[in-house]
This record gives sequence, C-alpha cells and structure tokens, in this order.
Amino acid sequence: MNPELEAFLPLIPRVELADPVAARANYAKAAAARPAADLADLEVEDRMVPADPDVAVRIYRPRQAQGAVVWLHGGGFVMGDLDTEHLWAARLAGASGAVVISVGYRLAPEHRFPAALDDVYAVVSWAAEHAAELGIDAGRIAVGGHSAGGGLAAAVALRARDEQGPPIRFQLLNEPELDDRQETWSARNFTDTPWINRDVVTASWRYYLGTAVASQYAAPARATDLSGLPPAYIATAEFDPNRDEDMGYALRLLQAGVSVDLHQWPGTFHGSQAILSADVSQRQLAELAAALRRGLAD
Repeated sequence: MNPELEAFLPLIPRVELADPVAARANYAKAAAARPAADLADLEVEDRMVPADPDVAVRIYRPRQAQGAVVWLHGGGFVMGDLDTEHLWAARLAGASGAVVISVGYRLAPEHRFPAALDDVYAVVSWAAEHAAELGIDAGRIAVGGHSAGGGLAAAVALRARDEQGPPIRFQLLNEPELDDRQETWSARNFTDTPWINRDVVTASWRYYLGTAVASQYAAPARATDLSGLPPAYIATAEFDPNRDEDMGYALRLLQAGVSVDLHQWPGTFHGSQAILSADVSQRQLAELAAALRRGLAD
C-alpha cells in the first residue's frame, strides 16, 4: 500500500449495501465533506435531457472547449448522483479543457438494468444531436466514468457500435466494473480491501441485475467481439477487486485492434484518488484529464 494512502485507512468507512437508501445517504454525506469545487473558469448548467423518462444532467463548460465527455459517476449502480459527482466532474472539466456532461442516471435496485444504460445512451445521443447548441464538435464526444460508471461507459460504447448509434470518439474508463461473474484472481481474493471488496461488488451486481442473466450491455466483459470500439484509456488500482477484469478487458481490446492506454497504479485501492492530499492521487487525476485531452485532440 502506498504509505500516504495507508495513513488514511483507519478513517475510511466500510461500504455497506444491505440498505441501499442508507448507503446513498452515507455516500452523499462523504461527498459533502469534500472540498468545494473550483468553478471559477467554468460555466455550470443543469438541464433535463428529453427521454423516457427525462434524464438530469449537469454540464460543465470550460472556455473554448471543443470536445466533450459524457461522464458517469460511480457508486456500484446503487449510489451517487449529480451532487456527489460535482467535485470530480468540475475537476475533470477544468483540467482537461473538455465539456463534461455529468449524468444523473437511474439507480438500482429500484431501477434495474437496462434503466441506467438507457439513460446514458439517451444523453450520448442528445449530445451528438445538439452539439452545435452545446458548442462542441459532434465528432469529439467521449464517454467515461468511474467504477460502475466506467462499466456503463464501456456498455454504451458497445451499444452505439452495434446499433450504429452516435459516434463515440474515446472511452475513459477509471477502475470500471465490467464483469458480474467475479471469476478473476483479484475478484476472488480481495475480500477485505479498503472501500470496495468482493462482497460489495457482489451486492452491486445483485441489485443491478436482479434475476436477469447478464448480457454484454450489462457486463461488458461478457462481450465476445470487441472490434470496432473507440480507443480507450483504462486505469486500474492495485488493491481493487475490479483490477484483473479491467486488465483483461484492455488486453482483449488490443487483440481486437482497438488502441488502448492501460495504466496500473501501484499501491492504490478502488477510489483512493479521493484522498486528494496523496501525491499518487494527484497524479491519477492529472493523468485522467490528460488522457481525455489526448483522446479528443485532432
């Protein structure tokens, strides 16, 4: 474990998903305790994207931005919203120079798969159709997210490819949740890792899927054909149950002819970049923004 991160381990609460409503409240409380977002150089606007039902988004516009990312919060498909993601979305917009469209997708277990994916796909389609209004280039729209949001980003890229949907320029996948089967070494063995462990991931998938059998659009690691997908940046944490499925997905993308930038962060755990004082967290966040900037460049 990175020594700077290890010093904070006694202060990190365990995630409990037995009661989704209580878990959301705890998640929101933790988010509210973070530093205020720096919005000095950003225009921030809340919108409703027409869909069935309509989807809430929060748009962060840096000056002279041309590209955009549809950004999806983490929280195991169960927790998180526009407010809990506010700091991270603002930081990503400010550091990357891209418009960030943060999505308030529906949460499980009240809204199981494919509700969240439908919400995200509707927002990506809307962003492409309204690119001129948003002041962005329709050919420079990325999808990205953290944890469950990263899994949704990968899933929407698959769906857009298969349905000849909106063009997606790039995938920004930070510690994505991709595989409900949990058969990898890290998924089987990381039972007591900080913040997220095997039991939490198991509960997350149970809430998201219910009794349904997972398809590739629910769990992208199940996809048998990864060709024709957008280039990807995939970041993994060393002590994360998702680590090996993420690295395996990156390798399979490469084998399918998709360009991939894979970054494995030693000494980190799932979501540890929230510990902003750690040097490794600063480097993780800076690299995430730099990867988005590269992915949307000419």
